[in-house]
Amino acid sequence: MEPKTILPADLYYIINRTILTDQERKIIISLYEPIMGSDAVSLYFTLWQDLEKTKELGINFNHHHLMSSLKMGLESLTKARKVLESMGLVRTYFKSGDINEYYYEIYSPLSPYEFFNHPIFNVVLYNNVGSTEYEVLSNYYKKQPSVPKDFEEITTSLDANFKITSMANLLTDGDDVQKTETIGPNLDEKYVDFDLLISSLPKDLVSEKALNKRTRKLINSLSFVYDLDTLKMSELLRMTINENGIIDKEKLRLNARKYYQFNNNGSLPTLIYRSQPEYLKTPEGDLSNRGKMIYIFENTSPYDFLRNKYHGAEPTSRDLKLLEYLAVDLELRPAVINVLIDYVLRINNNKLTTAFVETIAGQWRRMNIETAEAAMKTAEKEHRKTKTKVQTKVKKEEVTPIWFNKENNTDEIDEKQKEEIEKMLKEIGE
Repeated sequence: MEPKTILPADLYYIINRTILTDQERKIIISLYEPIMGSDAVSLYFTLWQDLEKTKELGINFNHHHLMSSLKMGLESLTKARKVLESMGLVRTYFKSGDINEYYYEIYSPLSPYEFFNHPIFNVVLYNNVGSTEYEVLSNYYKKQPSVPKDFEEITTSLDANFKITSMANLLTDGDDVQKTETIGPNLDEKYVDFDLLISSLPKDLVSEKALNKRTRKLINSLSFVYDLDTLKMSELLRMTINENGIIDKEKLRLNARKYYQFNNNGSLPTLIYRSQPEYLKTPEGDLSNRGKMIYIFENTSPYDFLRNKYHGAEPTSRDLKLLEYLAVDLELRPAVINVLIDYVLRINNNKLTTAFVETIAGQWRRMNIETAEAAMKTAEKEHRKTKTKVQTKVKKEEVTPIWFNKENNTDEIDEKQKEEIEKMLKEIGE
């Protein structure tokens, strides 16, 4: 799907797929906002308010109206909209023309029961707000107590008070009445190869009905949030199938969570981009070594990029925490993080010194650097400044990234560097 660049003059129309109640507003603020941030929440409520204005005043809006109302630039506006889309609160449709047009469909949030039982949202909320706040939220949305068993129900039935009579014409077709609709989070990819999964399980272990559409959706979501491959998921499934060939979904959730925590020092996952968003990537086709490195930076997750630097081994917990800080706290783009990792390791004797990394990352965040190309140019510029200021008495060969200060023709880098580039390109293609 080709990324669309929004312009202030582009028109948008809103379609309501929900009936937004006060309860749902509370759910958005208390459960969704800790995950998706205040910009996305503000955009959601503004679109809902614009819908009311459209109905009452009969006018349509352009995106300059949103920019003015929310005090957001187009880039921030696009990011907030994409967050709403991925969280299942908005669907977007586009048509090009002299003035481009957008349709935004607004959907309801999940109910508290659905949210707290969701394999992704439940875990990420806990990780984002901490155990104390999570406990407060879950207690707030707990079920109301049941009526004591020694009470007798005396509720009057419908037919006790009313009777049916003929009616010539129904005024409204029930299908036309507005109703609440939810779509849940948007996962485009399939993280589990279900053909491989089924073939890896003994035929007499699981029934065909056990892997229905709903169960497959759960398995795919768990694989996404806990970064599980198909064979590891198969192993966890074997531990959760009962004697009737039915998958115990709660046990599967628990086992997946325990497995992740065991391998991540007790921490739980959070939602971060796996690789650079499409709209921030450069066009493909540059076959120079610099172009190849940009492609690698943009199509590799920071975790996989760092693991490559470890020659396939698991990075240390300290380095992984540093990655999470860059992605979650500073909100650097994945490609920018990769450039930063490559730059620091090359010029700092293969060490990711936390203070050094944070100093550069803070500068790049303040400069609002979002692309690999911009990060590379900034790194080169800052390195030249530092080199000019610091004059060393003992001359030694300077180690810099392979994309530094070069035309990057194939014969200008050594065999080891060429092998590293080709290996990472091959991994991306697999």
